[in-house]
Amino acid sequence: MDTRPTSESRFVRLTPQGLKTVRRWAVSITIGSFLFGFDTGIISGALLFIRDDFDLSSFEQSSVVSVLLLGAVVGALVSGRIADRYGRRPLLAGLGVLFLLGIVAAAVAGGYWLLMLGRVVMGLAVGGVSATVPTYLGEMAPAQIRGRVLSLNQLLITLGLLTSYLVNWAFAESGNWRAMFWVGGVPSALLVLVCLWLPESPVWQINHGRTDRARRTLDKVTEPGGTDLVVSRFEDTGHGTDRDDGQRGDGAGSGPGGVRALLAPAVRPALLAALILAALQQFSGINTILYYAPTIMGQAGLSASNAIYYSVFIGVINVIVTVVSLGLVDRLGRRPLLLGSLAGMAVSIALLGVAFVADLSPLLMLVFMMLYIVAFGVGMGPVFWVLLGEIFPPAQRAEGSSAGATVNWLSNFVVSLLFLPLISAVGEGPTFWIFAVICVLGVAFVARWVPETRGRHIDEVGEDLHRRWNVRTE
Repeated sequence: MDTRPTSESRFVRLTPQGLKTVRRWAVSITIGSFLFGFDTGIISGALLFIRDDFDLSSFEQSSVVSVLLLGAVVGALVSGRIADRYGRRPLLAGLGVLFLLGIVAAAVAGGYWLLMLGRVVMGLAVGGVSATVPTYLGEMAPAQIRGRVLSLNQLLITLGLLTSYLVNWAFAESGNWRAMFWVGGVPSALLVLVCLWLPESPVWQINHGRTDRARRTLDKVTEPGGTDLVVSRFEDTGHGTDRDDGQRGDGAGSGPGGVRALLAPAVRPALLAALILAALQQFSGINTILYYAPTIMGQAGLSASNAIYYSVFIGVINVIVTVVSLGLVDRLGRRPLLLGSLAGMAVSIALLGVAFVADLSPLLMLVFMMLYIVAFGVGMGPVFWVLLGEIFPPAQRAEGSSAGATVNWLSNFVVSLLFLPLISAVGEGPTFWIFAVICVLGVAFVARWVPETRGRHIDEVGEDLHRRWNVRTE
């Protein structure tokens, strides 16, 4: 919590019961994040049995995995406009339906093409929640716990991944890959149900002239006078506001306007910071490390010949370090976690490259790999999604989050596509050194261009962004 008098006096405070209510809303909506992790992870175990049942070629196996990424790009790209037009809650309910349809299609698939269709539909839903959940959390969370609430997004993604690995493990002996998919139908239906009682974002309601409805939501959680303060600040500025702390919108935030609004001078620094961080999260090499983990763990003698066991082990590590980040993000702030994370990633992945070139002990390779995963999980992994829900003015938050999530999924796809050819061209060690250089450049980028958002109003964040990017909005 920010203790500066000038900031504390401007916060709209929540009642103790209101804080509990907001936390329940946050946990409920991050069922979508759980499905993000589950649907991206479940294929790793299921494919071991699908490829034999359907007699899939290497290309078909790769396409079953990667087509979800392409679906996610489309889902992230269109979700911002839909969320601004129809609201966050209806979109999230619709995404729950998409998750369910995709899972059913995959589970009953009798061949390659219906399986592909199911994976595409899952991808649309995954991309949609990756953009919409941070938007909703950023608009519903009070300032004093905003970082922890936004970090729930990453925590539930890692829990979804871990659950998918455990489900794979549970059905591995029987080889029942259809049951692996069917398990995902439970949280999909649950997401639809919770959206029936969750409130719409007051930010969206006020921006669409539904002030009375916003008041009813705010009255449930704010201290006396808090609702009037939020609404009056909205009316004084004439544009979007944050419910959590009454923050006024930026000068360019007078209303949704798609790409044109995102490219306006007042919003452009936030857009650039979000897009570069989105690409950096993927081009720093996280997915390549995960790709090599089974081989390295097998060389280290830790039963990595069983790919499903490896996945469970990595999933547990991801959850643990994300929980650590959850406790630090509102205490230390976003920038220290990002800077420390990227520095740790640079050192550990560079040492992993050395281990490959010098043919060092497989145990050392395992140590360097795990250090990299810990460094990513405590900072770069969750903090990117936190910032995605914080740095945009309220009126452009959904579109901005959509743009950031889209670039993140595109970068994920490009890295997955280029990694093996790069290994073939230059070798494992130099490839990991390239990722280390990108991490170092990331440290420089965050230090110069990314603002701290902990305990700050959007106008303060905007002023910091404009100063860092040397942008004048007058």
